[in-house]
Amino acid sequence: MTMMTPPPPLEPEEDEMLVPHGPELPPAPAPAAADATVQPMEVVAQTETASTADSQPAEDPQTSRFTWTIENFTRINAKKHYSDAFVVGGRVLIFPKGNNVDHFSMYLDVADSANLPYGWSRYAHFSLAVVNQIQQKYTIRKDTQHQFNARESDWGFTSFMPLSELYDPSRGYLVDDTVVVEAEVAVRKMVDYWTYDSKKETGFVGLKNQGATCYMNSLLQTLYHIPYFRKAVYHMPTTENDMPSGSIPLALQSLFYKLQYSDNSVATKELTKSFGWDTYDSFMQHDVQELNRVLSEKLEDKMKVTDLGTVVEGTIEQLFEGHHINYIECINVDYKSNRKESFYDLQLDVKGCRDVYASFDKYVEVERLEGDNKYQAENHGLQDAKKGVLFLDFPPVLQLQLKRFEYDYMRDTMVKINDRYEFPLQLDLDRDDGKYLAPDADRSIRNLYALHSVLVHSGGVHGGHYYAFIRPTLSDQWYKFDDERVTKEDTKKALEEQYGGEEELPQINPGFNNAPFKFTKYSNAYMLVYIRESDKDKIMCNVDEKDIAEHLRIRLKKEQEEKEHKKKEKAEAHLYTIIKVARDENLKEQIGKDMYFDLVDHEKVRSFRIQKQLPFSTFKEEVAKEYGIPVQFQRFWLWAKRQNHTYRPNRPLSPTEETQSVGQLREVSNKAHNAELKLFLEVELGPDLRPLPPPEKSKEEILLFFKLYNPEKEEISFVGRLFEIKFEPNVMCEHIDKKITFRGSQLEDGDIICFQKSPVADSDAQVRYPDVPSYLEYVHNRQVVHFRSLEKPKDDDFFLELSKLHTYDDVVERVARQLNVDDPAKIRLTSHNCYSQQPKPQPIRYRGVEHLLDMLIHYNQTSDILYYEVLDIPLPELQCLKTLKVAFHHATKDEVVIHSIRLPKNSTIADVISDLKTKVELSSPTAELRLLEVFYHKIYKIFPLHEKIENINDQYWTLRAEEIPEEEKNLGPHDRLIHVYHFMKDPLQNQIQNFGDPFYLAIRESETLDKVKERIQKKLQVPDEEFCKWKFAFISMNRPDYLEDSDVVSTRFQRRDVYGAWEQYLGLEHTDTAPKRAYTANQNRHTYEKPQNSTPLNTTTSLASSKF
Repeated sequence: MTMMTPPPPLEPEEDEMLVPHGPELPPAPAPAAADATVQPMEVVAQTETASTADSQPAEDPQTSRFTWTIENFTRINAKKHYSDAFVVGGRVLIFPKGNNVDHFSMYLDVADSANLPYGWSRYAHFSLAVVNQIQQKYTIRKDTQHQFNARESDWGFTSFMPLSELYDPSRGYLVDDTVVVEAEVAVRKMVDYWTYDSKKETGFVGLKNQGATCYMNSLLQTLYHIPYFRKAVYHMPTTENDMPSGSIPLALQSLFYKLQYSDNSVATKELTKSFGWDTYDSFMQHDVQELNRVLSEKLEDKMKVTDLGTVVEGTIEQLFEGHHINYIECINVDYKSNRKESFYDLQLDVKGCRDVYASFDKYVEVERLEGDNKYQAENHGLQDAKKGVLFLDFPPVLQLQLKRFEYDYMRDTMVKINDRYEFPLQLDLDRDDGKYLAPDADRSIRNLYALHSVLVHSGGVHGGHYYAFIRPTLSDQWYKFDDERVTKEDTKKALEEQYGGEEELPQINPGFNNAPFKFTKYSNAYMLVYIRESDKDKIMCNVDEKDIAEHLRIRLKKEQEEKEHKKKEKAEAHLYTIIKVARDENLKEQIGKDMYFDLVDHEKVRSFRIQKQLPFSTFKEEVAKEYGIPVQFQRFWLWAKRQNHTYRPNRPLSPTEETQSVGQLREVSNKAHNAELKLFLEVELGPDLRPLPPPEKSKEEILLFFKLYNPEKEEISFVGRLFEIKFEPNVMCEHIDKKITFRGSQLEDGDIICFQKSPVADSDAQVRYPDVPSYLEYVHNRQVVHFRSLEKPKDDDFFLELSKLHTYDDVVERVARQLNVDDPAKIRLTSHNCYSQQPKPQPIRYRGVEHLLDMLIHYNQTSDILYYEVLDIPLPELQCLKTLKVAFHHATKDEVVIHSIRLPKNSTIADVISDLKTKVELSSPTAELRLLEVFYHKIYKIFPLHEKIENINDQYWTLRAEEIPEEEKNLGPHDRLIHVYHFMKDPLQNQIQNFGDPFYLAIRESETLDKVKERIQKKLQVPDEEFCKWKFAFISMNRPDYLEDSDVVSTRFQRRDVYGAWEQYLGLEHTDTAPKRAYTANQNRHTYEKPQNSTPLNTTTSLASSKF
């Protein structure tokens, strides 16, 4: 037999276990107030640095703009770095190397939080930015809002921007080892957020934000406040058997009912589940227009239901559907093509338009189809034509989606348009004699609209916050619906302040001749809802309880009653004690399944809620009713905490204690003063399984619990009486001498005896864990690990049951066996980052950790995920090699081929070129190669042949190999080798954008531009009709100086190579007509020094190339 007992006490027991005070742990990622990744932060002392701040006088809100210039940025060794405090009492806190993530982390901190009075709070709307010092428009800015207090004295963005972008000097954020950070802060005097009652103050309630759902909340509030729509939703056919989480109509009915009759903010989870958006990713992958259309389509279908239809069939179309006509009309022949289309919302351009009317003008603008773009008219061939759109009718509720987010083809990314864009309180679409209407449109309807809702986005393209300004009755009173909070607002706040554009801060010293400071407003309207004046009375109708189905009223009132009951229970909790009763039956169910060291999970036993003033005998009567065990056959044991943080049945209740009240007994047994009392119910059964009176317990008798271990089945089961262990115990397993009594073995009440059958001496059966100690050690260290392919890091591939004590070799051997890989050394593993939920940047080196547990621990968290790769050579061998991806540009063929070059780390560029020559097709056997470093369409260096390859990084830079042209091999003393890049101008920003493949060109001492142009055209094989449109400029530091054909090119360039020479080049200005190439800068670290999985070493990839 084996005895399980705690070690002897080393010191007297405390009243309750205390958690040791230790260093604060990194914060776990959590949903935050804003939709961008925002979370609280630990605060430490301030460090000094130079900074400047501009702020306006203390008003409500008190606003400040702060600029922090951080010099010697890469030399900052501290994990955290603080700015000086600025006027509103804030300061910026940064983590230069990331707050346990591979992103730059930045927060706003209340500098004087330690000296503020008890209970202080400040509500601030703020934005943080890292300034792009080369091109201002690439500045990264994020904004949020937060109520700061002693518990959360800082707030911000853990994943503000990738460290790889910040530390790349060519990106413009780190210039001369200096980073510039900006903060804009508006601190508001406000009623305490926690005590503010939206219903009481405004008559309306908000919607809870379940994480990244605030754009949905603003849309739902807008739809709810269109009464005719709400009435139609209430009249949709649903039944009492429907479940809200599986029925969009019922979920929306439930949501609207609660918005109308609840006193507190309402949750949206049932609705999001009903249309399948029940994860955070779902909302990140959609936008408000998609959500609007999903809801409209689903509701439209549900409003039909049967062939006979319903009373609300067609409501969506009646409210939101309009029609326009797309036409093409030939100019020189009698031919016209029309196509009628319906719309539920209109997308209006913001860029280049000053207001809504300008957008409508642009919407119906006539396009000329002529020249190369002629129209193929049926029976008439190619013809000059006019193309356009005109409206046949507008809907009663007009939804306008403002195109604040657009794709920037120059930057190959999405951008937000923050330009000023005005919208009127009253919109007249019949203006200028109905210029937006088609000739056959119905002009009897007056298209005059009143503004009902303004939906706002505050922030940048990568994150931000959404809220809505709504006029529920179309009166002068506006309301702001910001998730849970609803406030009254004036017309200026709802209109003018949501136009966007720039805002001017008042001059700090008006007496001095200093220009006012302007800054971009990142909060602006992105959706407008107008209601037609002639339909106003119908749409803004009365909606009351008679519009709601009876089964829905009953269901929702029942839900409300249950909610009130729980609220009442919570309020009266101090009057009651929760008694949790563990019985033999609970132990039989749990031991060997969920419990191995522990005896019972008290969360899974029967609970009784008993008033504290009632006598304990009343509780025993409740137990008798519940279990059918008469009171005289019940004996209850108290649990006692032991030195090893385990709880065991310690002693039975005395007759005196059983006469006390429940509250008195709870205080005696539980000095922690919580509301729970845990008891063990001992019931003795006779041979007929009927209960017997409990026997008298003398001091010599011990209550023990027995477990039986079966080594063949690897099972442990309950065969006696057990206890509950609250925390994982430090259990001692000691063998018991069968010749000594239990008392002699120092056993006491509550100890556990584990026993097993004696093994048969001549048995050949092999068991993994022959005795209890080995089995319990196995259970204690057992770990199920989910393995994912590094190529698909979000998908579980397989899982293995391993031991935390398994060595590195044990783990890779099991993985290799699972994958049918002959050599475990070809398995490479990568640990999981618990904060980013991504693979760690660097893989685990061969035997770089001792045990599985070391692979799974990430700071203070333990993961159960590992990523694997199958290499084509053993990992120890690979670690001695360097793998580079080189793009070879053929000298005569229009193609690029990617080659993986794998060489020892001490190899040189010359070795790379020698290896490459064996894999590529050269124009001649004597051709020489060179290796270039290319980044964002510029050549930064030619690698010298003697340079070691160990420190070359092809993660962000493209390595390009090419033949050295003959003309470059014998340059004269006055000849120049210059950089030639393709570029075009951004018409709005008046800035240069490079594209295409850069190249070198040898120019002679007195060679004029016209001669150089001939050679470039021949080199790039550009047709005459295209080449004649090109312009040529000498460009230095992004400033073009256009050249004439007679200019001598060499006089513009420096006479010697210097650092930064790539910023002086001959620019070829023309339109980028080439298809995007897939091989440019590698953005995934897993392509860095990673061999091709299960493919030969010489695998190459051919790509279509364009010279320009």
